[in-house]
Amino acid sequence: MNKDTLETIIEDLKAGNTPTITTADVPAFSEEVTAGNDHLSPADLDVIANSLTEADIPTFERALKAAEEGELAWLGFKVVYDSDVAQAKSGIGFTKDYGEVGSADGEPLVFFCNDAKEIVSSREPSKRDLFQMKDVTRGPSMHNEQFEGLTWASVALFEPIRVWLLGASDVAVELVPLARKVGFDVLAVDYDTAYLNADRFPDAHRILLDGEGFDALFELHAKPEDYVCVLTRGHMHDPDGCIWASREGVHYIGMMGCKGKNEGIHDLIIEGGVSEEQWNAIKRPIGLKFGAKTPAELAIAIVAELIDVRYKQRYPEAARKRHEDSLGR
Repeated sequence: MNKDTLETIIEDLKAGNTPTITTADVPAFSEEVTAGNDHLSPADLDVIANSLTEADIPTFERALKAAEEGELAWLGFKVVYDSDVAQAKSGIGFTKDYGEVGSADGEPLVFFCNDAKEIVSSREPSKRDLFQMKDVTRGPSMHNEQFEGLTWASVALFEPIRVWLLGASDVAVELVPLARKVGFDVLAVDYDTAYLNADRFPDAHRILLDGEGFDALFELHAKPEDYVCVLTRGHMHDPDGCIWASREGVHYIGMMGCKGKNEGIHDLIIEGGVSEEQWNAIKRPIGLKFGAKTPAELAIAIVAELIDVRYKQRYPEAARKRHEDSLGR
């Protein structure tokens, strides 16, 4: 959810008006995402908007501050489909006991939660509510259907990391839906419309380069936090991709291909102005190693690596150690 939307919601609530919140603002309520889910639909977003009052202003003000500062934070949404059941004590006997109360009440709620598990909401949650509200940091909540009578949704207050796919190869085709599913913003780049088109890349931002190669790539600019996957067809333009990404100073560069091919283009990339240190920083071959062979399998390996890179980028070593310890590894 962007800052303009948050500011408008705050202004509406201060004026005593019902704010307009669309599925474009909160995709978790879109028809595409909620298809087949009897407990969540676009109509629930209207119910939530109509429930908001002046008491919810601090929640949205805290969300706006987080969005302005690029904080790892989310707006969460409690959706109630059976009030009595939602408030009833429930459990399965071998999980944590949250007391004699289920959800604090049978009403919808919007809340703020950041990665430090700070909660801001207009009403006091129950212990069980808090458990599920904090789980929004997994975003979207992993335990959203754990208890009957209610469910949860969320929207991030920070920009997704942008991933450049240099080359409209079959691996890139398979990679796009996987990367988008786990929260990356994906750009596909090529010069040939036979490969880079809406049929092959319906869900990516498509950048068609002028000319018969990747020369026009050098007219584009990336951000320092971006990731670049060099996946050009037949590897013909891999040197251009690596040189461009290195010059742009992006956070991560990975290049597809076997070790022999990668070493073979070393001189071409160095001649293009890339230092040995930059060359060594390029992950080659790209992706986690687990025997992937087909384009779909390679896409899984690459996205798994992107997730790992993002995890290490966002969390300090101490936080990662606590997480690893909690997983028993």
